[in-house]
Amino acid sequence: MSKPNSERRRRQTLIAWTFAAPFVVIFAVFMILPIASSIGFSFTDMTARDIQTPFSVDFVGLQQYADVLTDPEFQNAAVVTALFVVVGIPVTVALGLGLALALNSGIRRFRPIYRVAFYAPVVTSVVAVSVIWRYILARDGLLNMLLGTVGIEGPDWLNSTTWALPSLILMAVWRNTGTLMVIFLAGLQAIPPDIREAAAMDGAGRWRRLRSVTLPLLRPTMLLGGVLISVGYLQFFEEAFVMTQGGPLDSTLSMTYYTFNTFGFGDFAKASAASYIMFVVIAAVSVLQFRLLRRST
Repeated sequence: MSKPNSERRRRQTLIAWTFAAPFVVIFAVFMILPIASSIGFSFTDMTARDIQTPFSVDFVGLQQYADVLTDPEFQNAAVVTALFVVVGIPVTVALGLGLALALNSGIRRFRPIYRVAFYAPVVTSVVAVSVIWRYILARDGLLNMLLGTVGIEGPDWLNSTTWALPSLILMAVWRNTGTLMVIFLAGLQAIPPDIREAAAMDGAGRWRRLRSVTLPLLRPTMLLGGVLISVGYLQFFEEAFVMTQGGPLDSTLSMTYYTFNTFGFGDFAKASAASYIMFVVIAAVSVLQFRLLRRST
């Protein structure tokens, strides 16, 4: 490489770093530094009382992680989160796939209107949606009024240990189905129509084409959508915060809500440990799903 070219490349590199420097500084101050600090806190006994003297805390190793994992409240939150994920994801995937199939082939008239209507909950503030659903699911709310017209006395949905979590799952499914609908619709439109036409010429019916042609080709898209939805469902917080405050009797207390409460009580070290346990769980689920994605393709 000639000397002029080398100097020009160095000058371009310097200019590039000059333009990137503000972002790098902001990212380091507001992202890297807090993350590094929270990792350090999780190995100490840091509390709100130590905020002015952070270097006077004691190193406790993995004790905070052990305390979190053996805490009955965290174990209950883990079970609640697991139920939210195990029930919510399959229902959301099934409804999103059904709507995508209908919009891709079955529904012709007013298709753009249907797409906007199904996707509108996704772009609506989750807090606003939660407030509306709280009034719908109240004891004297819209849902019980509709049930009353057919002679059914509905429960107090959000104050029942039996119905509070299913109510949150129902709201989350309604809100997130549009996301998977858009993802699946993009995947369906990427499938060459010649393949389905060839299967039809071979005598395959609609359900046979769906089972043997469409779903196998759509599997990578389905797994990608599952990863995105599972990450969101594992971190569910706003729904419980606005609608139930984690109750009744911690029946809707998620792992994220547990971390939020622990931090609010001033136990910064324990909250940091809980957040990184969540990080490991989310990372493990994501890695597992991506491995399935690669294996299927």
